[in-house]
Amino acid sequence: MNQRKDTYRAALQREPGASSPRPLKVTRLDARYIRLTIEVDPAVPREINRWVGPPVTALMRVGAAVLRPLRNTP
Repeated sequence: MNQRKDTYRAALQREPGASSPRPLKVTRLDARYIRLTIEVDPAVPREINRWVGPPVTALMRVGAAVLRPLRNTP
């Protein structure tokens, strides 16, 4: 709730023409001795898919091509 209030107040103080920053996913872990905050840009999964997708797709095609003759063998 506090983050929502802070975001609202920051939006009120910004100029009308200013672009808003991307919203971040914030995960907090509070323990007795450790306090950890992880902020992840929402575009990260899209970037990972963009870079990892083509090689994984190629590996799947090669695997299917290798398994196809083995499946047809009696």
